[in-house]
Amino acid sequence: MDRDYQNAYNGNYDGGYRRQVGKRAVTDIGGSSMVQWMRNRQPRWKGPPKVEIERPSASYIVDVRRSMIPFTTYKSHTILPPTARPQSPADAIPAKHLHSSLNKARHAVNVVRWTPEGRRLLTGSYSGEFTLWNGTAFNFETIMQAHDVAIRAATYSHNEDWLLSACNDGVIKYWQPNFNNVKAIQAHNDPIRGIAFAPNDTKFVTASDDATLKIFDFSGGVEESTLTGHNWDAKSVDWHPTKGLLVSGSKDHQVKLWDPRTGRCLTTLHGHKNTLAKTLFEPRQGQLLATCGRDQVARIFDLRMMRDICLLRGHEKEVSTLTWHPFHTCLLSTGGNDGSIYHYLLNEPNTPPNTATTVAPYDSAEPANSPAQTVYPAHRLQHAHDAPVWSLDWHPLGHILASGSNDRVTRFWTRARPGETDCFNDRWHLGEGAAESQGVWNARMGRRSAREEEEMEMEDEADGLVDQTMPSRQPVLPGLPGLTLPSTSNDGTSVGGAQNLQSVVNLPPPPLIPPPGGIPGMDPAKFAELLASGKLPPPPLPGQGLPPPPMLPPNFDFSKLPPGMLPPGFPPPPPPFGAVAGGLPGMGSNDNMGGGGSGVRRRGPLPSQQESLKEEQRKGKYRSAR
Repeated sequence: MDRDYQNAYNGNYDGGYRRQVGKRAVTDIGGSSMVQWMRNRQPRWKGPPKVEIERPSASYIVDVRRSMIPFTTYKSHTILPPTARPQSPADAIPAKHLHSSLNKARHAVNVVRWTPEGRRLLTGSYSGEFTLWNGTAFNFETIMQAHDVAIRAATYSHNEDWLLSACNDGVIKYWQPNFNNVKAIQAHNDPIRGIAFAPNDTKFVTASDDATLKIFDFSGGVEESTLTGHNWDAKSVDWHPTKGLLVSGSKDHQVKLWDPRTGRCLTTLHGHKNTLAKTLFEPRQGQLLATCGRDQVARIFDLRMMRDICLLRGHEKEVSTLTWHPFHTCLLSTGGNDGSIYHYLLNEPNTPPNTATTVAPYDSAEPANSPAQTVYPAHRLQHAHDAPVWSLDWHPLGHILASGSNDRVTRFWTRARPGETDCFNDRWHLGEGAAESQGVWNARMGRRSAREEEEMEMEDEADGLVDQTMPSRQPVLPGLPGLTLPSTSNDGTSVGGAQNLQSVVNLPPPPLIPPPGGIPGMDPAKFAELLASGKLPPPPLPGQGLPPPPMLPPNFDFSKLPPGMLPPGFPPPPPPFGAVAGGLPGMGSNDNMGGGGSGVRRRGPLPSQQESLKEEQRKGKYRSAR
């Protein structure tokens, strides 16, 4: 394409100018890097020699480790997945913007969920639609109407075979991996705010604005128990990854732990001073519990001590959502109502200058009575979105973070490559005004690139969109199911349906025949005047009534009727059974039928095998002996 533009400038190109389409962002972990690491990795128990090796470039800081990849593969320049460096959670912080995806019909994105295999991202919008985005190129794949109202929660089962989604009407729908809806139940009468599977996927729990939690049997969709105890709307719920333990957060500022077997509240954690927005167990070890709310603080509770051990500060507005990293237990990401995304490392306080440093309860002399440690963000994306961030979700490999916001945009974030510093001075970190003043972002070019990305998304949506709306119901002819009335085009011609019955449908009604004694309630003189004027047909003679229709003889052939006897456009009935020329196949002729329909059925002659063989040989078959 660049060569075409150069030829056009030199006057050697006769064609028209073509718009140069920007390159799509791709992930930093492709099939080659992941497969290479899995092929060349070594068990950690072997303990390789700790020998320093000269690394020629900064790309080897994360790319290569002597304990993981032999020296022969040092020429590779691919980033290792986060699971390859379990002791370095800072390497997995997603500080780089990859792509912004938006639909043609924009709506607030309430839920983002990666599919279990990580190939696609599923988003649930305020309009009740499911949208699938490609997990590598981030382009549009498909869209479908999942609910009639806004989708509020969605989760995959642990065996990766089912998806549950909940909406504002309190309806829960069962989805297969191919997004085939197999079941829908009315779980609540109020909006459902949270949903979570049990560790064995036999049950699931929901949290609703009716201040209750409900436990359902998954296979039957039957409610088993209702957990009451919150004094206001239940905003979040989660099931422990390995234990029979539930956690819920409510608008009454309380965090409650429940026993799902008995439905009893085990304890109440009074730490927050405002409405809870999210409660989430740590998925790998299950020893920590993260909560956030509208008091601008996220808290980390240790279930072994049953108290908060960390206060995550830094947000200037309410904290609307949070999520744990799938591999690093000390990496936590939060989203705020101002559109910011912060990343915290629980083992690094990152205390700002001129601020007193606090000590973790684990390192104090009295862990049960010492105050919680204050942790500040390890990285800030202050301008990640233009509106509140409603949902965050990590890729199963832990290298991409997806965010959905009220600004109707879904964004993808990934790790910066070693030595890359430009990504820290972009509009997502500095803001549009500051980035433009520093010359690192051009508002005009930014709007142009955003418009081009939007056009590309619209093209992908036009190519991949499948119309899943039900066809409109057409009026049917009364008494004839399945036969629709024809529609009239602009030129007056009839299109589709019962075209040959249109004239019958439009026939004028039969004339009204008055009774012999006149019309009841009408003056006889006026009635005689109407009869004399010819506006009413004469009544039948007294005692005669209406003449009966003439009786047709048996096996009457309607085709012999004189023209004009049938209504215009009405097809004549088929000829009688005996009038078919030659009779029906397998039946004798009309001469063999006895009177009164008591004829004898005669079987037609079967085709000769010899004649059939000759017919096949004429076609070139069966000419050579076997």
